[in-house]
Amino acid sequence: MIQLTIITPDQKIFEGEVEEATFPGANGSFQVLKNHAALVSALTKGAVSYTTKEGKKVHVIDGGVVEVNDNKVVLLAEKVIG
Repeated sequence: MIQLTIITPDQKIFEGEVEEATFPGANGSFQVLKNHAALVSALTKGAVSYTTKEGKKVHVIDGGVVEVNDNKVVLLAEKVIG
């Protein structure tokens, strides 16, 4: 499992374990799975999706940055618009 945290400047949107997460990268969307290589990527406006034990969830963000390191993923979103 991957520990995912999604935060905006004013609130924490989600924190918990996920099986995978997909992000709207500046050069196209990409997926992060367990044991993914470390990376930092700029994100564009688009859908962030992730799968928890309860099922798939989707948020639309207005850009941001994601950091992946050691099965921890932190998404700093400018704002969540849906």
